[in-house]
Amino acid sequence: MSEKDNAQSLVDHLTELRRRLVIVGIVFIVVLVAAFFVVDPIYHYVTKNAISGVAIELNAFSFWDGVGVYMKIAMLVALGITLPFTLYQVWAFVSPGLKPQERKATARYIPYVFVFFLAGLAFGYYVVFPLAMTFTGSLNRQLGLVETYGMADYFKFLTNIVLPISLLFELPLVILFLTQLRILNPHRLKKMRRAAYFALVVVSVMITPADFFSAFLVLIPLVLLYELSVFLSKRVYAKQQAADAERAEI
Repeated sequence: MSEKDNAQSLVDHLTELRRRLVIVGIVFIVVLVAAFFVVDPIYHYVTKNAISGVAIELNAFSFWDGVGVYMKIAMLVALGITLPFTLYQVWAFVSPGLKPQERKATARYIPYVFVFFLAGLAFGYYVVFPLAMTFTGSLNRQLGLVETYGMADYFKFLTNIVLPISLLFELPLVILFLTQLRILNPHRLKKMRRAAYFALVVVSVMITPADFFSAFLVLIPLVLLYELSVFLSKRVYAKQQAADAERAEI
């Protein structure tokens, strides 16, 4: 292939990538507009304590706090809904370079993206966030502080905990996808185990209050997710090896 053909091929790929990014952007904007119709019930739901159901009194410290919070909720809803569509566009972009069986296998992962995202969302909101609220609240009372929460700070605190956990729950799907593309394999994942565990410890400490129990409670499912990823990667890799052996015999 000549340099001219290579340049033309690169331009075609970049054009295709731009087209798919524009489609994702349009879908995200449409979903974002629709998400404003569900912001109000979501807002009232998440302003209740995840354990006791007691409403939390929030305060606005600027004229834009309400607008900012509504925008943040709508954007999170839009992000969660468009995530599977975005990954489908990524798959559609790289699928021409995949073998038929690899193309079919990776397409199966896309519907599970939303399921794993919801699982991480539920774990972050119903398990980790109440622990963080309980810890910080008890510390504030111990110091004799008056708890006056700003709505912007409350939702920033909530988002900084729940969103990273929701994305971390996509780890098995990401590893399976990379295994299907032969970028990762179980042997490499096993060699990376120590580094991965250390990274998960750092993440669990960063997104939880400063106490050992909360960090450990978050670390357990993250480690289980990584080990599940290794197990599933091993199964996919074994099927790939068997398929390669069959093709070599033909």
